[in-house]
Amino acid sequence: MAEAEDSPGKGYMWNLDRIDQPFGEEADRVHNLHTAKKLSTTTTLRLAFLSLGVVYGDLGTSPLYVFSNIFPDGIKDRNDLLGTLSLIIYTITLIALVKYVFFALRANDNGEGGTFALYSLICRHAKVNTIPNQHHTDRALTTYSFRPMSKKSTAYKLKNALETSLFLQKILLVLVLLGTSMVIGDGMLSPSISVLSAVQGIRLSHLELPKGCVLILSLLILVALFSMQRFGTAKVGFMFAPIIFIWFISIGTIGIYNIFVHYPPVFKALSPVYIFRYFRAQGVTAWISLGGVVLSVTGAEALFADLGHFTAQSIQLAFTIIVFPCLIAAYMGQAAYLMKYPRDVDEPFYNSIPNRPFIYWPMFVVATAAAIIASQATISATFSIVKQAVALGCFPRVKIVHTSHRFLGQVYVPEVNWTLMVACLLITAGFRETQQIGNAYGVAVVLVMVVTTFLLAMVMILIWHSNLYLAFSFLAVFGSLELLYFSSVLFKVTSGGWVPLAIGSVLMAVMYFWHYGSCERHKFELQNKVSLGWILQLGPSLGMVRLPGIGLFYTELAHGVPSIFSHFLTHFPAVHSILTFVCVKYLPVSTVAKEERFLLRRIGPKQFRMYRCVVRYGYKDLHKKDDHFDELLIRALAAFIRYESLMESVDEQSEETVTSNGSLESCGAAPPLQAQVDGHTITGSEICLTASSVSSIQRQTPRSLREEEDECAFLIKCKEDGIVHIMGSTVMRARQGSGFFKRQAINSGYSFLRKLCRDTSVIYHVPHESLLHVGMVYNI
Repeated sequence: MAEAEDSPGKGYMWNLDRIDQPFGEEADRVHNLHTAKKLSTTTTLRLAFLSLGVVYGDLGTSPLYVFSNIFPDGIKDRNDLLGTLSLIIYTITLIALVKYVFFALRANDNGEGGTFALYSLICRHAKVNTIPNQHHTDRALTTYSFRPMSKKSTAYKLKNALETSLFLQKILLVLVLLGTSMVIGDGMLSPSISVLSAVQGIRLSHLELPKGCVLILSLLILVALFSMQRFGTAKVGFMFAPIIFIWFISIGTIGIYNIFVHYPPVFKALSPVYIFRYFRAQGVTAWISLGGVVLSVTGAEALFADLGHFTAQSIQLAFTIIVFPCLIAAYMGQAAYLMKYPRDVDEPFYNSIPNRPFIYWPMFVVATAAAIIASQATISATFSIVKQAVALGCFPRVKIVHTSHRFLGQVYVPEVNWTLMVACLLITAGFRETQQIGNAYGVAVVLVMVVTTFLLAMVMILIWHSNLYLAFSFLAVFGSLELLYFSSVLFKVTSGGWVPLAIGSVLMAVMYFWHYGSCERHKFELQNKVSLGWILQLGPSLGMVRLPGIGLFYTELAHGVPSIFSHFLTHFPAVHSILTFVCVKYLPVSTVAKEERFLLRRIGPKQFRMYRCVVRYGYKDLHKKDDHFDELLIRALAAFIRYESLMESVDEQSEETVTSNGSLESCGAAPPLQAQVDGHTITGSEICLTASSVSSIQRQTPRSLREEEDECAFLIKCKEDGIVHIMGSTVMRARQGSGFFKRQAINSGYSFLRKLCRDTSVIYHVPHESLLHVGMVYNI
């Protein structure tokens, strides 16, 4: 019904020519790494080495503070060290190695990982997206992978349950928002604990140095770290991998040295028997210590979230060959040292460095650099997930800057950056010790893991079509293990664990109010959209004076004409000669290729000169200032006119999508075309024109060619006359008689957030001299 209101004609998906953007070739190369069947050994090894600097910084710096958080009151029994060491070894093995490295990396969305990647996979296979702006042509995208399912399968039953239950959809959305808020919380806590843990080692060399100096130095490093974010990680990214590589080799070597010098029998901890002995001996104390043990896998989520820059094979190779053995050696070495010197548990890493006077300063420098890199990776991940949340309508509009010409996923969000900096400074200055920050950090880490486990179980059933018992077994094993850790970190709520819960509550309220308001706004526009019959009654002039130029009327509707357009016609006595309704929408895919970005359709008869252009992005894509959006859209219109004329020349009445390739410059002077492609005639089921087949299309009829040339010439003239961007400036109010929650959510929460967030014109980089706002009140 919605499609019929646009036009009785056809819809066209325009195949855009490749534009020579600075990042284009490299971005395509990285994307092709995920689609290639087999990579060379050299390429895989190079990517594995580079992944050290991006993926493993947070996980690699955890030996700085794990044992001090497990034993905040000191070691009372040396035998407890073997039990906690065994817990650390099996936690890293089960969660980091098994769950993430060899399982979660398979659940990627065309090479993209993380919470939103899992959510996008679920949204593509079940209609759980609460903003219904999807279209059947979206499935034709090359990145829109979709696996059909049998009606008798468990996957189909789960799909029906999700689509028919609004309650389950909201539960799923709340889980995703919870995971997102905890990742942002990680961005506040990880820099604090990593930098403070590294800098505290300076007091061992200068014992007379007061703690206040350590705090000031940590705060200065944090300020410098966040101040450099605007330059982007690409500026210093080439230094990350070598530093982290040196860090892992150093902690692994020191660990091996401590094992054989201080306590060689530490290998006994490889037996899980010592875990049972530890719990039997310490009871509740052992359970409480799990909150410190879980810090050994901080950063494990980055294995999955940062998959987009590398391949699963390279990340798996780096972890199994370098990261895993070095981490195990580091923890075993610290445990061996503490077996001999249990009083040094406050700073086990720096105390366990052999011949400290000779190698202390090099290790201090490397540790500080590794902590900064670990913080950088967490902050970058926060920027990325905020970008994805904005794309899916779950976060207020913020300024997003693309910082890398090589990698499309590297972005910078100024508002989020300075908010993170203030939060990090307050947390560091407020707690001053790594123990309380570690308590808070553990809560955020475990909650993200629990959400990921639940979403992975859904992916197993819905997308992989795995056996129901296998999915439940996965959920039972890892879910129960992570909930056990979560119960332990919750015990420390009063000792710092309340911080991520408070941060998460505020962020979830912000995201939920924004998402709720966006859904209500979209619902209102759907219910009040203008019918095609009303437009046809206005005539070709729309009952107004047609001004020279092109008017781009932005709307959130992918189908139909928005009600604000009739409001505009009522109060403004003229419209432009060519009027195009532009809908920028984000799909549950990682990226949309440029040649598939524009979807065009005519509204009304030709003499109306009205079009609809749906511009499609993925959650990793970015509407950038240097994209030449106006020029690309005009080229899309020219290509649309050209191939619409081609289809009419063969009297084609099919509603299928036509993929075309053309440019504005070649439109007016193009040779006549005829409906014959690659040697055979186009039929109703064969009207997909690709770039390779365009050159073989023969001449059109003279009449259709003249119409095409006239319309293209008119388009060029209107472009020279100027382009005006028309955007709605709406105010939302809850309708009288609405419930208490709706009034507070719309009138207070959503309205307040809209005043704080960036205007749509800023997000789309619309120049002020060509911008026209249309005000309207939505009584929802």
